[in-house]
Amino acid sequence: MMAIDRRTLLIGGGAGIGLVVALAAWPRRFGSGLRGRDKEAVLGPYIKVATNGRVTVAVPQAETGQGSWTGLAQIVADELGAKWETMAVEPAPSSPLYANPMIDVAGLKPWTVRQTRARLRITAGSTSIRAFEAPLRSAAAAARGLLIAAAAKQWGVRAAECDTADGAVVHEGKRLGFGALAADAAKHDPAEVAPRAAGTGKLAGQALARLDLPPKSDGSMRFAADVRLPGMLFASLRMVPPGGRLTGFAEAAARRVTGVRDVVAGDGWLAAIGDTWAAAERALVVAAPRFTGRSDADSPTLATILNGAIDRGAAEVAFERGNYAAAVAGARPLVANYSIAPGQHLGLEPLCATARFSGDRLEVWAPCQAPEFARAAAAAAGDVPLSQVVLYPMAVGSGSGRALEADAVPIAVRLAARAGRAVQLTIAQSTASNHDRLRPPLLARMAALPAPDGTIAAWSARIVTAPGLEGALARLAGVVQPAADLAASVPPYGIPTIRVERVPLSLPIATGYLRGGYDGMAGFLTESFIDEVARALGAEPLAFRIGMLGGNVRLARAIMTAAAIGQWDGGASGSSMGLACASAFGSHIGLLAQVHVGPDQRVVVDRLVAAVDCGRAINPGLVRQQVEGGLLAALALATAPPPEIIAGMARARPLRSLGLERLAGTPTIEVELIPSQDAPGGVSGLGSTVLAGAIANALAAGGGRRLRSLPFELIRA
Repeated sequence: MMAIDRRTLLIGGGAGIGLVVALAAWPRRFGSGLRGRDKEAVLGPYIKVATNGRVTVAVPQAETGQGSWTGLAQIVADELGAKWETMAVEPAPSSPLYANPMIDVAGLKPWTVRQTRARLRITAGSTSIRAFEAPLRSAAAAARGLLIAAAAKQWGVRAAECDTADGAVVHEGKRLGFGALAADAAKHDPAEVAPRAAGTGKLAGQALARLDLPPKSDGSMRFAADVRLPGMLFASLRMVPPGGRLTGFAEAAARRVTGVRDVVAGDGWLAAIGDTWAAAERALVVAAPRFTGRSDADSPTLATILNGAIDRGAAEVAFERGNYAAAVAGARPLVANYSIAPGQHLGLEPLCATARFSGDRLEVWAPCQAPEFARAAAAAAGDVPLSQVVLYPMAVGSGSGRALEADAVPIAVRLAARAGRAVQLTIAQSTASNHDRLRPPLLARMAALPAPDGTIAAWSARIVTAPGLEGALARLAGVVQPAADLAASVPPYGIPTIRVERVPLSLPIATGYLRGGYDGMAGFLTESFIDEVARALGAEPLAFRIGMLGGNVRLARAIMTAAAIGQWDGGASGSSMGLACASAFGSHIGLLAQVHVGPDQRVVVDRLVAAVDCGRAINPGLVRQQVEGGLLAALALATAPPPEIIAGMARARPLRSLGLERLAGTPTIEVELIPSQDAPGGVSGLGSTVLAGAIANALAAGGGRRLRSLPFELIRA
């Protein structure tokens, strides 16, 4: 069972001993695994109330910088009637109760007692609020009912006459704080309590301060690389290229390095263990390991594979509406090819994990977006039963998605087993970059047939790519790799005839999940090509879109709002403005980009105006932060040089060499939130769906050149 060390993982709130308050009817056959200490009584999976009034929420999702710990705690505080200053969070323990209901692993059936891999705790796909608002509100409503029952009993009044507010139960001028009621509340049997009407609480829609901001600001928040244990050793690593092997290294010289304890050759890697990480890294430099690798797995080979597949690959229909073949018979649609290079994770946090064997127990500290998979990998590497593995899921220091696959965990476990002591493995940035699991490349052949009324009669997309998120989950689960999910390729416009074809692709490189997923790539294809068709027909791009968005009122409102705030100039020849819009993750976004080309032939983005309809915004501040962050992350991927693939790996490049924007060069970003009472949508990956398309459209207007490849390379255009 995964335990939680609150001394290292508790965020927010004050100290204090308390009691745990329960969800009304949670499935007890699973058990939550939530642990109390001292006089704490564990009655349920999500909420603890301490004697000093502190409310602690067991949060199922990893904090990757997206603010999920704050947003989910705000839902509980609002439903419970707690004071925001008393809220705290800790990672939820391992249990199917905390599984993300919005993410299936490789299409397996939902979690049952026998199928324990189907739904797991996974943080990806902008799902945190969407997946857990309802269960957390139900848990908080049940906790509120227990506290009210305890207070009503003390006062001798009916529970229905009481309510909660500002961390207390109230009745006709009387108040009893949550802390004073916790012990009695824990003695009451849970009962079904209806949650309050969504969005009606005192804290609903407020841009409350993030719970993780103070410890991140003062340096007290502990990430994986901050873990320190008695007698701990440090390790660094070199990894074998895909399909290659370690052929030799200078072992004797490496062992002579001061501070080095051991040099270990494993299956596909070479590691050094030392008193410090610097000593271990020096030993690997001295060891100068020699590897073999695939000579046919390079950038030109990838291009050949993609081009061959788009022309000759066996396609399968992923989506069809109407009869495309009949619609275009005898006609000549507009056709254009678009391409997207492999995308690298550009996060700052190194791959890191700490492992320690303590008696018959294995403990692991690691940043994890899929902790059950990391825990299973640790058990296999340490040859111990899963029940004896304790995983401490640390906050993730990068929102890029790389922590979905905790590659450092099994190696750290093997090194700890060999050393007989705690070992912290930190993989150098260059090695991590070499072995990055890249966003898969993509090649698409887009086609559109104009209609007599000036709209589009038929649309098709033939897409060659490999699976991203779904492929990563399948690999982690050990099941057959699925085909890429192309649902996001279906344009949001009212086009009567649409066909999306998928050409399955096998690549000689490792691919995985990147923030925004396939939605980010599909947005570039759709919004660039729709703009291209509009210009070919001599239509104004905004009016052209609006004319086909009659069935998607929320998206139409989003792009019109962005255009209005950004003072859209029509996008005629010589304009510096471009538009894009997308519906993704249950949300809708419109974006206006103002762009120019610098004297060094680099794309310079001056201004971004986004209008977002994400339904009920639990915390508008978090929404704005995530939209801004998503836009900037997408901008980095759209303008940084593509990775060079050698021997199946991305060639290592320091971040400072990529020409990423510094603070002084960051564009002005304006985010307008459109009021809505619809269910909350996801926002973490939302910016990635529109950024590249809006820039491409602005460049096409300004210079007449249509850039159809990501990242943008003006010199080659």
